[in-house]
Amino acid sequence: MAQEVRAPLAGNVLEILVEAGARVAEDDDLLIIEALKMENPIAAPCSGTVSEIRVKKGDKVAEDTLLMIIS
Repeated sequence: MAQEVRAPLAGNVLEILVEAGARVAEDDDLLIIEALKMENPIAAPCSGTVSEIRVKKGDKVAEDTLLMIIS
């Protein structure tokens, strides 16, 4: 079952730490969103394989934006 990874806050995608096809464990950092001059790591909600990355470095995202899909 696919699990969506959504932005918990609005900000800029500072860095993407994984690639599509990468295996991740629950709580692994997937990407970093910069908000209010703070770096906020976004962790994997489950173990699995990153099947899609919907954002790129430098993108501005709103709260609840779909960032990645883990299957």
